[in-house]
Amino acid sequence: MINLLEADLRQITSRGIKPEKIKEQIEVFKRGIPFVNLVAAATIDHGIELVTADRKEHYINRYEKERDQLDLLKFVPASGAATRMFKALFEFLNDYNPESETVNAYVNRTNAQIIRTFFVGVEKFPFYHELMEEMEKRYPDYVKLSYDHQKHLFVKLLLSEDGFDFGSFPKGLLPFHRYKTRASTAFEEHLYEAALYSSAKGKARLHFTISEEHLKKFEKEFKDIRKSVEEKTGVSFEISFSFQKTSTDTIAVTPDDDPFRLQNGDLLFRPGGHGALIENLNEQDADLIFIKNIDNVVVYKFKHEMADFKKMLAGKLLELREQVYAYSKLLDETVPDEATIEEIKTFLSEKLNVRIKPDVNKYKEIYQIEFLKEKLDAPIRVCGMVQNEGEPGGGPFWTKDENGNISLQIIESAQIDDKSKFQQKIFKESTHFNPVDIVCSIRNYKGEKYDLLKYIDHNQAFITNKTKEGKDLKALELPGLWNGAMAHWNTIFVEVPLITFNPAKTVVDLLKQPHQVRAL
Repeated sequence: MINLLEADLRQITSRGIKPEKIKEQIEVFKRGIPFVNLVAAATIDHGIELVTADRKEHYINRYEKERDQLDLLKFVPASGAATRMFKALFEFLNDYNPESETVNAYVNRTNAQIIRTFFVGVEKFPFYHELMEEMEKRYPDYVKLSYDHQKHLFVKLLLSEDGFDFGSFPKGLLPFHRYKTRASTAFEEHLYEAALYSSAKGKARLHFTISEEHLKKFEKEFKDIRKSVEEKTGVSFEISFSFQKTSTDTIAVTPDDDPFRLQNGDLLFRPGGHGALIENLNEQDADLIFIKNIDNVVVYKFKHEMADFKKMLAGKLLELREQVYAYSKLLDETVPDEATIEEIKTFLSEKLNVRIKPDVNKYKEIYQIEFLKEKLDAPIRVCGMVQNEGEPGGGPFWTKDENGNISLQIIESAQIDDKSKFQQKIFKESTHFNPVDIVCSIRNYKGEKYDLLKYIDHNQAFITNKTKEGKDLKALELPGLWNGAMAHWNTIFVEVPLITFNPAKTVVDLLKQPHQVRAL
């Protein structure tokens, strides 16, 4: 039994959380979260569709034909801070002394290959020119310093609070690309992208989920660039922001599953992870919603190629949805004959990847119809998948739930039993991974928006080990936005090329070709 104090209840309710929810979360810690049960890796022609050049053009044309009649939205998770991008540089600042060793000696001592790459390509970074201008103002004798002192000062100015302080920036507002006269942020690049593939009738709507503390910075950035971007694209932009809700925070517990208390006696709550953003997504409404992470952008010369694949995914979704709507309407308004029931089963199986258990065929006709209605009546997502080249992240798999239902899911390595050789074998057979390149349909054939919170698999949450104030704790992350939070959606995976996936996980990723205007 969990005993909550009056002060605890005040703290809980002030965050918009119901006390029962806290008790449920503690029970989850005690019970543990089952690992997912992998059946097979999703591969080409076994859960992942390979689109031919002709079909690609067909889907693009389908989308282009309909887009001006559609209400479109681009949804961009953008709350990530840039701290992790600069992790190696922070370590360099803390551990390197130019008085006692060279940069090269530091790299060899710590095997800091990111530092080596950073300094080799330093002049190619989008922030290089502005930083050097400031360097010359602050340190007039900079050019007379040794190479090692220069590099140390460069990183210090880049990251220190009295310098550029890039480590505390939201990732979306970092300079990502250098054009002829100026640098552009990831936020700005998303506007140019939206103009290409998620605009209709000269308008584009974008929604960014951000940290509340950065709202004014994002609003200022939009104000500063709006006129220029709208003039260059001929598109007007409607931008909105939301924050991860405190009501989606989860309680932390001790290793013994008791509520973790801070030194002042307060309960410790932690953000529920990106899965909490299903609440933010649920508050949006549109015919089609494009989802893409804030750091996955390219310089302009690659944008048209990348945009074509977004249009392809959207056209694929429109074609599937048209048939889903037709079948759903038919089932609501008529009693289908046996041939039509079999036709719908085939569509579900072959086009929507719904695996129908053999015992369904033994149901009475009325129950078969109810089964088909239920399977059709769900949000749809078409997800781009890229070939796996060793990047970290989730991948596409066939899984089986506790009721024996087999479905396509995006699964993270942390969800898999690392002690099971069979499960690990399946995991290693994965050929593709998830770049977060998703187009969604969240309305039924009547135009009514789905309540997305009803399609979450709460068994796909995560329990992780952390520390706070020097003490061990267990934390609970909600089912990931494109993992368990969308587990009961109808899911289609389509292969897309690597050009569509260009995240900046570390600062040196900005040196890669898709982030460079000129060839390296």
